Amino acid sequence: MTETDVTAERAEAELLGTGDFYQRGNYAPVEAELTEFDLPVEGAIPPELDGWYLRNGPNPRQATGHWFTGDGMIHGVRVENGRAAWYRNRWVRTDSFDDDFPLYNADGTRNLRSAVSNTHVVNHAGKTLALVESSLPYEITNDLETVGAYDFGGKLVDSMTAHPKICPITGEMHFFGYGNLFEPYVTYHRVDADGVLTIDRPVDVKALTMMHDFALTAAHVVFMDLPIVFDVDAAASGGMPFRWSDDYGARLGVMRRDDPYGPIRWFDVDPCYVFHVANAYDAGNRIVLQAARYPELWRHDGGFDADAAMWTWTIDLSTGTVSESRLDERAVEFPRIDDRLAGLPARYAVSVGKDELVRHDLTSGSAVAHRFGAAATPGVPGEAVFVPAEGPADESSGYYLGYVYDPVRDGSDLVILDAADFAGDPVATIKLPQRVPFGFHGNWIPS
Repeated sequence: MTETDVTAERAEAELLGTGDFYQRGNYAPVEAELTEFDLPVEGAIPPELDGWYLRNGPNPRQATGHWFTGDGMIHGVRVENGRAAWYRNRWVRTDSFDDDFPLYNADGTRNLRSAVSNTHVVNHAGKTLALVESSLPYEITNDLETVGAYDFGGKLVDSMTAHPKICPITGEMHFFGYGNLFEPYVTYHRVDADGVLTIDRPVDVKALTMMHDFALTAAHVVFMDLPIVFDVDAAASGGMPFRWSDDYGARLGVMRRDDPYGPIRWFDVDPCYVFHVANAYDAGNRIVLQAARYPELWRHDGGFDADAAMWTWTIDLSTGTVSESRLDERAVEFPRIDDRLAGLPARYAVSVGKDELVRHDLTSGSAVAHRFGAAATPGVPGEAVFVPAEGPADESSGYYLGYVYDPVRDGSDLVILDAADFAGDPVATIKLPQRVPFGFHGNWIPS
């Protein structure tokens, strides 16, 4: 691959407009499921890192109508005793992986086992779950073998968001499901620290909107009812079945965690869309929510012709008002914090920018970037996950892990950055036996 090829491919990828960008370059799927042991390492893997880094994303086996709809594939690296013990990649073999049956039945109900499970992978109460928001989760092993659909002992009869929130104080996992063609369009669920589903409650929204994420604080759950709405014509075309609506409006819904069946207070905000929340927390009678915000999206098609930037919403529960402000101008996505601070004030969020990782100071609004590789042909990072070092919750004591694509050699690495020296050289670079296509979300699962 020449430098000209790399530049052209990057320019095409950055546009992320209509067309089939997700079938070319490092968006394109890989064909082989590999297992490779004792991976080569540049630098030194911190000896306290003992676990699995797993990341999910679409890897379609045939042409699809949108990047979001390809078959899920998990790419994993096992790290132990200062070495990279293995790399594996496996498709999530859902019930619909080999048997073609639709997401919706003839009567309009959903077949919740029809899934691509391509968006996230989380671990809670001893279960590792591959997630996509349209369906049930699928349990996998840490060796990436699929166990099967997981419905919390038959109690979950709904889809599960790909962005559940695990409370670091109680150990509870909060999530919601959406996608019904009839009311209730959204239902909130809660699972206790032992993995038992304890709460199901409908959330009153007026239409089927694409509710991809939500927010959790120590005392509240915040829902985002935003104006990307199910569109019959778009659905019939075979692409993404949601479009921007100028008429729907935008609002944030606040529910008290200690009164999960009580009223939800709704607060109007300026129309926008949010795929990913960085964090939220309580500040007296206010709730502060930080997220990557698009001014609008999918007005005409399912392409990505707008950029998101980090914004802050402050909900004043006393006055019933919301203030909104941009934290930073630069385009970013996939923000992550130290998950030990989920729902509590966190100082840092690390997001994917233009060929760089960006660490925002959520207090001051300042930012520092880490760029990979040569300036002329930089590496392209995916989402970065924070892995804490031993000891108390200190956001500068730990490591950021993520896959980085090297366009020069058309390959990928698992890169480890020291959180105390974010812009400095990686402490370790694990060379992978094949490239990892650009994907979505993952997690570190400690041994």
